[in-house]
Amino acid sequence: MDKLYIVIPAYNESENIKACVDDWYPVVEAHNEDGGSRLVIINDGSKDNTYEILQELAKDRPLLLPLTKPNGGHGSTVLFGYRYAIGNKADYVFQTDSDGQTDPSEFGQFWDLRNEYDAILGERVVRGDGKSRKFVENTVCFLLRLIFKVKAKDANAPFRLMKTSVVAKYIDKLPKDYNIPNIMFTTYFLHHKEKVRFIPITFKPRQGGTNSINIKKIIKIGWKAVGDFRRLKKDIDN
Repeated sequence: MDKLYIVIPAYNESENIKACVDDWYPVVEAHNEDGGSRLVIINDGSKDNTYEILQELAKDRPLLLPLTKPNGGHGSTVLFGYRYAIGNKADYVFQTDSDGQTDPSEFGQFWDLRNEYDAILGERVVRGDGKSRKFVENTVCFLLRLIFKVKAKDANAPFRLMKTSVVAKYIDKLPKDYNIPNIMFTTYFLHHKEKVRFIPITFKPRQGGTNSINIKKIIKIGWKAVGDFRRLKKDIDN
């Protein structure tokens, strides 16, 4: 009996959040063999009524667990969700985003392979969010190969099923507010020879709302990431 926590960060997603719940709640219902699986949606200090909508939706959805926290950014919210899953003894944690870009129907193939791999990661072969985002991802993968000597097909895809025990091995290597944790989890998994498989996934354009990350922010994050990668490289084997 495997306990699954689906972790989804949400920030100012009032336009998308009901569709997100409608998409992913059936998935957690279908994979709730021991009664302990949950759809955990974490409100990252939204300025709109995202959290209030989640609370209302949870009234007749017992497996939906809305959480809220002060705004800290996508990365810190993902880490918050992972720690929550670890603390509640989930066997598997699956992370995706709340903007409707991923396809819940593709979850099954990941779940069917869970006993064979420590982490099954999405590979966005076609990027519905534009060429600039694809360029950023390619640059990140190049840097990981250069600095960490790992080859990732897609380092940051928000469609990843991981054994919680394996996430727990590496989570304390990162600051609690680290802004790109999934990139580093991919790096740790590959560097330490965990059993990893990449599977192509659909990645649609954002389905509504406003993306809080623009090109200016991406460039700023990118410059910071280079320094972070070099610092984290020193401790990767500790």
